[in-house]
Amino acid sequence: MKISQKGLYALQAMMMLARYHQQGAIKIRDIAYEEALPEKFLELILLELKNARLVESVRGAKGGYQLRRDPEDINLSEIIRLIDGPLAPFGDAEQLRELIDRDIPHRALYQVFLDVRDAAVRILDNTTLDDLILRANQASAKQTRHLKNQKKATARVIPMVVGGSKGE
Repeated sequence: MKISQKGLYALQAMMMLARYHQQGAIKIRDIAYEEALPEKFLELILLELKNARLVESVRGAKGGYQLRRDPEDINLSEIIRLIDGPLAPFGDAEQLRELIDRDIPHRALYQVFLDVRDAAVRILDNTTLDDLILRANQASAKQTRHLKNQKKATARVIPMVVGGSKGE
């Protein structure tokens, strides 16, 4: 499965909105800056997400965009389908089932494609924005522990002075 750049930007923006879900609306400029996304392109993406009722815009000085639903209620598949269309690179499930029934010599091949499609759909249907935030936080905590352990290991090394004055 291949996700377009637009799809990737949409997922990144939605992840940021999920991270700050309890803090209110976030300005497009802030999302673009923090996620290193082109602001004009992000505007179009957020408008598309708004039209699909995944995000809402808030007007005013404290305005911007925010999720319409809780992060645990938004699956990745919903975002990807909206931006990039069907999830599978091999066509939709119905087309594959027709090929399996019709093209007997290649039935096994099409069945593998259907299995891949179904597995990808299952993962994306069962992964929410909240799951991504949790995974990112766990990875960040793990990296922080690793860096602390590295510092401790480095701090234990005691430099030794070799040699002394010339008269010794």
